[in-house]
Amino acid sequence: MSRTYLGEFEELVLLAVALLQQQPTGAYGVTIADELQQRAQRTTSVTGVHVVLYRLEEKGLVSSALGGATLARGGRRKRLFTLTEAGQQVLREMRQLRMGFWEALPTPFFS
Repeated sequence: MSRTYLGEFEELVLLAVALLQQQPTGAYGVTIADELQQRAQRTTSVTGVHVVLYRLEEKGLVSSALGGATLARGGRRKRLFTLTEAGQQVLREMRQLRMGFWEALPTPFFS
């Protein structure tokens, strides 16, 4: 199987989906953009987040489904995203790759 490569923003969005999918609000454009702002101090548009989410869905790393309509949203439904098994595997691989680099740095590197 060929390796899936992610850009930094794709990785951050994928991590945000992993964090938010179990929350009561779920992982959708607005909550993901808010999470990126809070954790990474990265301001992004909801449209930018959606572009990445659809790209991740094409890669098979997330799946989506429409949630229920709410009065607060004028009867519109949210598209909720969840990690697929492939998405979980990619995150595990990315973590191992990054940790390998960090662990290879000499101890006094940042002293």
